Amino acid sequence: MPDSIGVMWHNTAVMKDAMGIGRKVDGWHELDPNLSSYAGMASAATIGCSFCLDFNYYMAHNQGLDEAKVREVPRWRTSTVFTPLERRVMEYAEAASQTPPAVTDELSDALLSEIGPAALVELAARVAFMNMTARMNIALGIRSEGFADACGLAPLAERTVASGAA
Repeated sequence: MPDSIGVMWHNTAVMKDAMGIGRKVDGWHELDPNLSSYAGMASAATIGCSFCLDFNYYMAHNQGLDEAKVREVPRWRTSTVFTPLERRVMEYAEAASQTPPAVTDELSDALLSEIGPAALVELAARVAFMNMTARMNIALGIRSEGFADACGLAPLAERTVASGAA
């Protein structure tokens, strides 16, 4: 049994509801799956949830997403593998994960014109769900459990913060 389940088992109602919400979030499909993955991981990296980063890297592998790019998400600002749209999505996820949120009208408008209103709403909701999950994991002491290592994936890139970034 993963350690996270053991911790959450102390309140099965919270555990089941959080997992149920997660399954519902996984059922949304307005936002491209790669963008969804990058957004969730950028949010997790901003918050500092090693469990979330490890688990989402593992899930991206299982879902056949671009592992080389997913691996680079923690250092997206300095990596050269991302498109301008992918960078805007991660910028949004990072800005929405700050306290207080720092999403600008300009960033929202740019994304709205590129991905449309339904995908933008999904992006905001996915980032909000990751914030709930990541902050709860950190507060409960839940850390990476080596899911990606078990699949033989290359280690995640280390997070870097470029000058001028929050």
